[in-house]
Amino acid sequence: MTRPAVPHRSNLRREIAALAARMIAEDGISDYGFAKRKAARQLGAVNADELPNNAEIDAEVRTYLSVFQDEEHLERQQFMRVAAAEIMRELEAFRPYLTGAVLEGTAGRYAEVEIDLFPESAKEVEIFFLNHAVNYEHREPRRNQPDAPEAILVFDWGDVPVKLRIYSPDVERLTRRGPHGARQMERARLATVETLIKQGPAESIDIQP
Repeated sequence: MTRPAVPHRSNLRREIAALAARMIAEDGISDYGFAKRKAARQLGAVNADELPNNAEIDAEVRTYLSVFQDEEHLERQQFMRVAAAEIMRELEAFRPYLTGAVLEGTAGRYAEVEIDLFPESAKEVEIFFLNHAVNYEHREPRRNQPDAPEAILVFDWGDVPVKLRIYSPDVERLTRRGPHGARQMERARLATVETLIKQGPAESIDIQP
């Protein structure tokens, strides 16, 4: 009896990366590690070296969005960048930076606008929200990471979900690892975001540290 063919390891890595990308784009999963482990289980991968790295998954996310959500993706991306700029103007006193998928051009249907703040005190931001009657949820960050924020606030800007990560001002200039790999996290101040909006929606963005 002939044994069924076993996919080549590199092919399996690509299949896992492609399935993880679909989960991220369609199911709202934001954690690349969780997505690739879930994809690996569904495809029967058992070895750690069969798992794609986060850069491979990121490439597949961009491909998936360009093929299956092209027009919708670009419209959503522009809409969310405009919302990000509006929020950053309101929070300018707290030194906001846009980060994440909306900046990088990989925002799917369930992406959040992610903004990092560097106020003198995290309480200043919450007092600002209370004074302006903004409904928000306070989330405790994971403290097991050296570059963890002091606080995380989430709220809706119209129908746009927003996540604010609040850091101490003394870490503003430190290099921090991005959430999906070892590369430096890309961040942009308001002027850069406004330039991106004027240029129109694009597939990706490369912000120099």
